[in-house]
Order: sequence, then C-alpha cells, then structure tokens
Amino acid sequence: MSGDQQEFFETRTPARPDLVFVRSQRARHYRLTLRRDGVAVATVPARGSEREARVFVEQHRDWLERARARHARKPRVAEIWTIGTSVLWRGEMTEIRRAGEADPLGRGARVTVCLAADIFRVASFEGDLRPTLEAHFARRAKIELPARAWELAAETGADVKHVTVRNQRSRWGSCSAGGTVSLNWRLVQTPDTVRDYILYHELMHLREMNHSDRFWARVEEVCPWWREAEKWLKRNGSLLGL
Repeated sequence: MSGDQQEFFETRTPARPDLVFVRSQRARHYRLTLRRDGVAVATVPARGSEREARVFVEQHRDWLERARARHARKPRVAEIWTIGTSVLWRGEMTEIRRAGEADPLGRGARVTVCLAADIFRVASFEGDLRPTLEAHFARRAKIELPARAWELAAETGADVKHVTVRNQRSRWGSCSAGGTVSLNWRLVQTPDTVRDYILYHELMHLREMNHSDRFWARVEEVCPWWREAEKWLKRNGSLLGL
C-alpha cells in the first residue's frame, strides 16, 4: 500500500536473490521487513549507505530467520487447480466443482465450473484450471473494484481522478498524489470488509500520503474495522500468492 517514496538502488544479485535494498526519502532509520513473496527488504534512510544497510541486515539475521520460518508455515494456494481443488473465493475456501458438461451432439452446451454460486466457463475439465479461472477473476475485478472505489470515494469525499486494476505481486493497492488509485485484482477473492478496508486505505492516502498517526486516524474514522482486516490479510494473504 502507499506510503514512503522509495527508490530501488540495488536489484537482486545471484548471491542474494532473497534480499533487496530500498532507499526511502522519508525513513529516518534502517528497517528490515519481509515481503509476502519471501524477499527481505532493507530500507535505507536518505542519508544512509548500502554498507551500513548490509551491517544492519547482518545484525538482524536472527529476526529474519524467524520471520522466514513463520512465512514458510503459512498456508499456500495450490499451484495447479483441478476439479476438487479448494481456492479462496469471496473470502471463503471454496471447492472447484463441475457445473455443466459439454453436449456430445455439439448443440452449444458449455463446459463450466462453479465456485459457490459463481459459474465460470473453461475449455475442459482436464489440466490446470488456474490460468483460466484467474483470468475470469481479474475480469470481474476490473468491473467490480472501480465501481466500489468510486462509490466509497463519493461517500468520503476523496478526490479520485482515475481507478485502475492491476496484477500487483506485493501490494494490495497504491495511489498517487495525482489522484490515481491502483488496486490488486485479487481483492475480489477477499471478504467484502477486507476489500473495502483496502479501498478506504488508499482513499485516505489521497489526504495523507504517509502512514503517520494522522493517516491512521483518518482510516479509523471511515473504517473502524481496519485492524481486523489487517489481521485477515496477514493470515490469508499467502493463499492469494502475496
């Protein structure tokens, strides 16, 4: 989600593909975090150096190892989706089931699967259904998420100029000072309360482009359940590949 203005000054190297360094103009101290994809991010303050950042990472190696161990224990979504696979849909783990068979006489019946009450067309019941279903999810997200964002923008008086839906790999959402809100299509897989929290979060960034106490006070005003939503994301984000 939005916050510090950051600049990547080092890409991953073959020796340390699991560590990147980020320079933040707002950060006052060195900081080490673990992204949802398992990559460690060392944040370097504006006046800091890469050398000092590496020392900081080494000093916190024990913490990083514990964080990675917790990360490894988190539930993961199945790599290959077939009939019977359970995936996260609308906030619930839901089994992929057959919905409609192809007509052997070729009279136009569809090959479809269902997740709860939602039905999706697929090419066949064989093979990996994940690419097709995720494409369906993304298409729905491009309709549903902007509509909901505009609705909440009107409710809160947020000055939104544009809403986009993207395939973000490490963020649920982001926004720009110019009024563009970008949302992760995977939000359609979360509960409505969690989806709305992310939307409120980004809308409040249009008033406070930081994560200060004042920003969180604004979030609290419009979304008093934000702490529960954050807990849900931490528990279940790995089921969405984040």
